[in-house]
Amino acid sequence: MDRGEQGLLRTEPVPEEGEDVAATISATETLSEEEREELRRELAKVEEEIQTLSQVLAAKEKHLAEIKRKLGINSLQELKQNIAKGWQDVTATSAYKKTSETLSQAGQKASAAFSSVGSVITKKLEDVKNSPTFKSFEEKVENLK
Repeated sequence: MDRGEQGLLRTEPVPEEGEDVAATISATETLSEEEREELRRELAKVEEEIQTLSQVLAAKEKHLAEIKRKLGINSLQELKQNIAKGWQDVTATSAYKKTSETLSQAGQKASAAFSSVGSVITKKLEDVKNSPTFKSFEEKVENLK
């Protein structure tokens, strides 16, 4: 095992800046040949387990894809389901509910304000229409016809 690989097996902390490196002895430098051989066997075993798990995961993913294909589930349907579920989760939050209530109240107030402004404008237009100046103007337009 070369020095780079030994660094992966280090169990002691890396010396901090300014710390005496000579005072910190690496665990790999104090291992006996028997301990090193045991670690090499353990390393090979863990790598083999990882490889096996990767193969099992790939087989499970392939099986999952086959089941989805048989059920007629495609990526677009999954995306739609995920979006629907996400939206459902969002609308269930208290923040969404409070925001929705606030916006609803603001909408009602704005509607009332616009209605009020509309009433004021209508009244002003009626006042203008009933004014002597407008009636005089209206008479002149009718005379021109």
